[in-house]
Amino acid sequence: MKKAKMILDKDFLVGKVDDRIYGSFIEHLGRAIYGGIYEPDHPEADESGFRKDVISLVRELKVPIVRYPGGNFVSGYNWEDGVGPKDQRPRRLELAWRTIETNQFGTNEFVDWAKKVDAEVMMAINLGTRGVDAARNFIEYCNHPGGTYWSDLRRSHGYEEPHNIKVWCLGNEMDGPWQIGHKTAEEYGRIACEAAKVMKWVDPSIELVACGSSSIGMPTFAEWEATVLDHTYEHVDYISLHQYYGNRDNDTPNFLARTMDMDLFIKSVISICDYIKAKKRSKKTINLSFDEWNVWYHSNEADRKIEPWSIAPPQLEDVYTFEDALLVGSMLITLLRHADRVKMACMAQLVNVIAPIMTENGGAAWRQTIFYPYMHASVYGRGVALNPVVNSPVYDTKEYSDVPCLDSTAVWNEENEELTIFAVNRDMEDSLVLECDLRNFPGYEVVEHIVMEHEDVKARNTRDNPNNVVPSHRQGTEVVDGLLTAKLNNLSWNVIRLAKAK
Repeated sequence: MKKAKMILDKDFLVGKVDDRIYGSFIEHLGRAIYGGIYEPDHPEADESGFRKDVISLVRELKVPIVRYPGGNFVSGYNWEDGVGPKDQRPRRLELAWRTIETNQFGTNEFVDWAKKVDAEVMMAINLGTRGVDAARNFIEYCNHPGGTYWSDLRRSHGYEEPHNIKVWCLGNEMDGPWQIGHKTAEEYGRIACEAAKVMKWVDPSIELVACGSSSIGMPTFAEWEATVLDHTYEHVDYISLHQYYGNRDNDTPNFLARTMDMDLFIKSVISICDYIKAKKRSKKTINLSFDEWNVWYHSNEADRKIEPWSIAPPQLEDVYTFEDALLVGSMLITLLRHADRVKMACMAQLVNVIAPIMTENGGAAWRQTIFYPYMHASVYGRGVALNPVVNSPVYDTKEYSDVPCLDSTAVWNEENEELTIFAVNRDMEDSLVLECDLRNFPGYEVVEHIVMEHEDVKARNTRDNPNNVVPSHRQGTEVVDGLLTAKLNNLSWNVIRLAKAK
């Protein structure tokens, strides 16, 4: 049996965890909205048409913020189509995903839904087919109290009080040739700057996210960020990162090591931000919004068979495996390692579309495998991220060298006197005995050791077998004389919760 050692100290800090690091994403794509969060004819629908079973699962995740309405969708979206009387809303050809958009669900409906799940709204604007004028009108509609054309239009739609949406994304993946209204870095940087200016003139209290590269693999990466920030630095607050991973070659050890790429991506973007800060002699620091991240590859073949111009077809419906849950756990650990600069993040997406929650139209809703590490981090990972000193066995893959078998971090909630260790044992064969020095946390005792493990890395949760891969509790984890000892089985996700004895 292999051993790993870790030291946790109250003075070894990464930074305060912004709760919004546990955000998610809902796009007008597939069944994310229609049949996902909104299905008026469903037996579980409330008076607004929202599925109460889905609301319950989202609340279980404690999602603090949800990005909307896209995604690729937003680059062709006229926000005016989705407000006002539903019988007057137009149907449109939706070019990003080649469907028909009915616009029966729009901005006001989403704000209503977000309140029911206790989440803030991260609103995206269209900088593909539209620009500065639509941006200023949209924020006036949402955030201005009244007495003007757009704010009074909102009031006439039944929303007397402003929505006060505080986080806005300036477009989506504008460096991608697949994007409607795709732009060069210079073109995007200029329009993002001008949109940012007018939006903050309407409401100076908002925070703005500029588009970074669509992934670290983009040929535009790095130069794009530098150029965009050169234009927007003093007007925006965050730059976005997007990254998805897959296991198309069925190489589990290599797949579970992919967060090493994610870590490099984050460090690289931080470096670019700080280079532009130095170049501009600015005292302002740009933080990161990792507002799309997940595993995504299972559904690619099925999506090619979908007939175009249908309404809410099943698109991007990845059915996740146990190994996907392990990688999602490691991705959450990676975000926490950079909590000093990654202040917002969105698992993409929330329901049906590459999502932790799956539904059946007219039927059940259930938790996918990736639901659990996401829930554990969101519920127990509030506080201050610690910087652990880790000594772990390593392994090599065809793409990576010296991959730590133990992928781990910890969050300390000083106010509640709680400490949570998140850990993935990536080792395919061997358990790890974790010895963690907790002498700087005197009096802390183990509350519980939650573990997810399964003998089949391809095991899934389905409608007919929704509890195939679920967490359990491990006994025997304890602290003796300031030393925590825990057994981490091979290929396992672990949450070790500690609290100070009363």
